[in-house]
Amino acid sequence: MPSRKKPGDDGQVVIKKYANRRLYNTATSSYVTLDDLSGMVRNDIDFVVYDAKTGDDITRSVLTQIIVEEEAKGQNLLPIGFLRQLIGMYGDSLQELVPKYLEHSMESFIDNQEQMREYMTQAFDGMFPFGSLEDLSQQNMEMMKQALAMFNPYQASRTARPEDGKPAAGAGDPFALMQAQIDALQEQMQALAGLNRKK
Repeated sequence: MPSRKKPGDDGQVVIKKYANRRLYNTATSSYVTLDDLSGMVRNDIDFVVYDAKTGDDITRSVLTQIIVEEEAKGQNLLPIGFLRQLIGMYGDSLQELVPKYLEHSMESFIDNQEQMREYMTQAFDGMFPFGSLEDLSQQNMEMMKQALAMFNPYQASRTARPEDGKPAAGAGDPFALMQAQIDALQEQMQALAGLNRKK
């Protein structure tokens, strides 16, 4: 249900959306576009969007619209498989857990993005630090496993222990390791959805 918070709470910039779909920035007293709002997000400017007529908080739908616009431009961040899985979670009893899981995973990635940029810069200088990038990906995976454990301890613990003491696939290749970890997370979400549908 739409939030009814008072405009301007928490020091956020207030954007009003009118019936003609125009967006008005009350802080600068000017009309803005979705591209402008996208730029504000990138510049870490917090804002909230209200329907000018009803006063409803429509920030979520506007942010979603920005993502749709960016994807339409060809800047694809969301894999088709992920989108299908996400759609499949709507109406599922695990639906309420998905936002926190995704938010935790993204926070983990964001926390380490500067470190990853440094590693990639070094890679182009001909000094690719295989061990460092592998360590970073393992740290991220551990944080994601902890998030998953909050939702399904059995599934997380089973995934955390390689069977027969064999090393994980791609253990010597950091990119293969990261891909294997992503695949494992997707399998875990599919398994969670499948177990729930059988109930």
